[in-house]
Amino acid sequence: MRNKRNKTPRAGVALLVVLFIIMAITVLSLGFLSQSTVELACGENMILKAQMDYLAESALEHAKGLILNPQDVTSEYWTGATGQQLIAGSDDYYDVNVVKLVGELNYQITSTAYRVKGGEQVGRSSLTAELRLDPCIAARTGTQWTTEPGTTVNGDVYVKGSQLKGDGDLNGDAFAGSSISATNVEGHKYAGVADADAPVSFPDLATGYFQPQYYIGSDMYFCGYIVEVNDVNYGPTPGNPAGVYYYSGNLTLLNNVVINGTLVVRYDLTIEGQGNSITAQKNFPAVIVGGNLAMVNDAHLTVRGLANIKGNIYHSGSNGASLSVLGALFIKYYGIDWFESSSDIIVVTAAPDKAAIEIWPTAGNALRWSPAAGGFFKSIQRQQ
Repeated sequence: MRNKRNKTPRAGVALLVVLFIIMAITVLSLGFLSQSTVELACGENMILKAQMDYLAESALEHAKGLILNPQDVTSEYWTGATGQQLIAGSDDYYDVNVVKLVGELNYQITSTAYRVKGGEQVGRSSLTAELRLDPCIAARTGTQWTTEPGTTVNGDVYVKGSQLKGDGDLNGDAFAGSSISATNVEGHKYAGVADADAPVSFPDLATGYFQPQYYIGSDMYFCGYIVEVNDVNYGPTPGNPAGVYYYSGNLTLLNNVVINGTLVVRYDLTIEGQGNSITAQKNFPAVIVGGNLAMVNDAHLTVRGLANIKGNIYHSGSNGASLSVLGALFIKYYGIDWFESSSDIIVVTAAPDKAAIEIWPTAGNALRWSPAAGGFFKSIQRQQ
């Protein structure tokens, strides 16, 4: 009887020990499971953050591509959009906001990427960057250019196969086929640039592209004709939506001729009066001159868009003339040789969103061009 009483407590103690061991194992297992769950959640959050970071960076590239190709948007430049997706039907979205800064070549881009689950944003990444378009040619000549004190170029300059000289204000980089002795170049100087290595190709627009008809895609339209050359407005019509006006000889404009479209002159264009302006419609050039552009006495011309000239630009007379181009000024064969007065003024400002073109020399065959050949991000900041 005594032996039996001694065995019973020992069996109970063993059972308790086993239970304690099982409990300890359970607690440790639950701890490991909890820690694993936390680590898994942290890992998923890190993956989500990385994915949103990459998506926000992709949104910056999206904006950069459309700013460099304004032909693809209906406004002058892409101002952004909301609810954009790389993969349709996914839960990942991004918003982009684009603002043009001071000048025509700098843009501030804000991109925000996020994932939507159950109607709520469960992940978010935001970047703010400043984009600079470069190179961007404001003025190009086909031969030597001596810039005078009344010259201001806001943007880059390219002189094909020859010298760039003078003391005009060149607020950008300078490219020349030969030497550069211009004294007021704000940016870098690139001498000895072969035409094959030109920063931007020449938009060789023939006057025949618009005579007697032109195309938008595969649709054909007929251009209008210049009849009055004093105190007159020309613009788009239902049958001429781009507002293209053609003149088959030498054309002289007097005062207050306003063209909201494209002026195409087969030979020489002469400006004899003031208040003259040409403003291109979206994706079309402003003016194409098959010969020379002459400014007489105190003549004034404002161009908004691409000015495509085959010959010289020159001034005749004793009074100061004024030529202003907001877009791009591209001269094929010759240059600018018109300064006879200290009051002569020429201002060219690069504006790719106004100078970029998409035209159709023949039905369905597009010709695209822009004075901006590239761009880079001056700064990128991640928002908290």
